[in-house]
Amino acid sequence: MRDYAELIKARVTTLVVVTSACGFFLGARQGGFPAWSWQMLAAVLGVGLVSGGAAALNEVMERDIDGRMRRTAQRPLPAGRMSLLHGTLVGGILTLGGAVYLGLMTNWLTGALALLTAGVYLAVYTPLKQISPVCTFIGAFPGAMPGVLGWTAARGHLDVGAVVLFAIVFVWQFPHFFSIAWLYREDYADGGIRMLPVVEGEGSEGGKGHGRRTSLRILAYSLALIPVSTLPFFIYMAGMAYLVGAAVLGVLLMMVSWRLAGTGQQLAGGVSKKLARQLLQATVIYLPLLFALMMINTARP
Repeated sequence: MRDYAELIKARVTTLVVVTSACGFFLGARQGGFPAWSWQMLAAVLGVGLVSGGAAALNEVMERDIDGRMRRTAQRPLPAGRMSLLHGTLVGGILTLGGAVYLGLMTNWLTGALALLTAGVYLAVYTPLKQISPVCTFIGAFPGAMPGVLGWTAARGHLDVGAVVLFAIVFVWQFPHFFSIAWLYREDYADGGIRMLPVVEGEGSEGGKGHGRRTSLRILAYSLALIPVSTLPFFIYMAGMAYLVGAAVLGVLLMMVSWRLAGTGQQLAGGVSKKLARQLLQATVIYLPLLFALMMINTARP
């Protein structure tokens, strides 16, 4: 069971499931439908199946890379505890089965979007990680889809609310993933993953560098997240309490980002690793709090 949990990246998949549940709740409330229903359970189960399946296929594709990185070397495929065929079958069945399940139990738009999301993640983002730092930008598209999938499962169509949920998660991913890439830069370099902190450190003395380009992007996206996160208030998805709370959360996240990005820390410095971990923890806390506040203070049409 532990190997299966690692294969489907259970912690990441759990965050995807929770985000899709939030999207369903908000979409249902905006449509005047019951927010808690069997259809929500069907939606989050289907999204979880597709997400877990795509994660498994990603590990199949990156098994050699994972074997070269310390933090992933003990995953079931590179460690030899699971065969390539086994992992591929599990990933394929979960991905395709989950998409069909979503189509049958919710609507075919959600099933098709889930399958498209998995396709972009596997066919574009995964190979691009070994080629260019633009992979972070491309990967943010499938990464921002869980809330949209929940929304379309409830509503049956795309509209401005789904776009706003997408935009919030899209922008949030940059300080989140740049902090991970900063923290595990050496590991990514060993695996040949071309994240921006890895590329930026190349050619500098000792591979350290000052992370200026990464810092600039962390600050820019953290700043952009403040106005983007307030959009639900302006499209009448959430109330005044949400507006104030989103602004406060955004400013606090910006302050944590500034501590890492604004002090000119070296990429490989011990202090910078500590600050990168703090930013990672802050982003992990930020998103659930923001969505919880949106759900509590949601405005019905």
